[in-house]
Amino acid sequence: MELRHFRYFLAAAEHRQFAHAAEALGISPPSLTVQIQDMERLVGTPLFLRSRRGIALTPAGEAFLPAARAAVEAFDRALVVGQKASHGEIGQLAIGYVGSAVFAGVLQPQLDRFRKKYPDVRLVASEFPMEQIVPLIVAGDLDVGFIRGPVQVGLQLATHTVLEDAFCVALPSIHPLVATPRPVAARDLAHERFILPEQPVGTYEVARRGRFSPQVHSSPGGLASVLSEVALGTGVAVIPNVLSRVFAIPGVRFKRLAGKAISTGIVAVFRKNERYPAVEGFIRQLRSTPAMVLSGTGRYAP
Repeated sequence: MELRHFRYFLAAAEHRQFAHAAEALGISPPSLTVQIQDMERLVGTPLFLRSRRGIALTPAGEAFLPAARAAVEAFDRALVVGQKASHGEIGQLAIGYVGSAVFAGVLQPQLDRFRKKYPDVRLVASEFPMEQIVPLIVAGDLDVGFIRGPVQVGLQLATHTVLEDAFCVALPSIHPLVATPRPVAARDLAHERFILPEQPVGTYEVARRGRFSPQVHSSPGGLASVLSEVALGTGVAVIPNVLSRVFAIPGVRFKRLAGKAISTGIVAVFRKNERYPAVEGFIRQLRSTPAMVLSGTGRYAP
């Protein structure tokens, strides 16, 4: 028995005449009669009583009616689900991010925008240590990652910058450099102990400019943990400028770095040849969004 048999049966049950049902279905009355007879043979009992005035359901037909209607409705629902899935309108999207993607305010609008357009796609966003995100994307456990740049990824991945930023230095508030009116030169930090964030590029570029090897005291990972250690006076940290805007931690002061800005930012990472429609939709959205460029000043010490 095929789906068309159920549709023919329902049309006949609704119109109570084969001629009217056939017209609604766009087939000839004899063809409909043959299909109904085939169906009755498959069921093993008459489904309709025939008379000159029309047709009526037999008791077996009455019992069969709700099951036939449920079968057609289930198929139609499955068809809609399949069509939505093919257009990326349903499914699940797994996103991994580092904390600064939220602190900078670049992740939230992307998720809000996508939810409004695709409300039936389930978004699962979780914070991860930065070094875990790219391998999880390659393995298929994450679909998109938001990490701190600069970053290099394999040939199977692609990136899109969503925030352009630069590094500054976080100092304990009692540090002598806090009171200096000028930006902090790289050489001023030569004898400091460094608290290393997840993205250490800024620290090593400062050391290169100052011609010293950084003395790494600890590598706590997340930026909130880095600033906590700075507040406790255990060292200094080279961190993204955006944190000087969003964090006001007692015991921490932020200073500009002298010289050419050391670039960083938030980068979205995803599979280059993504085929899952819901993920493709999110990637299209990302690529259509220009990078946010930080401007103005943060909470810098004089």
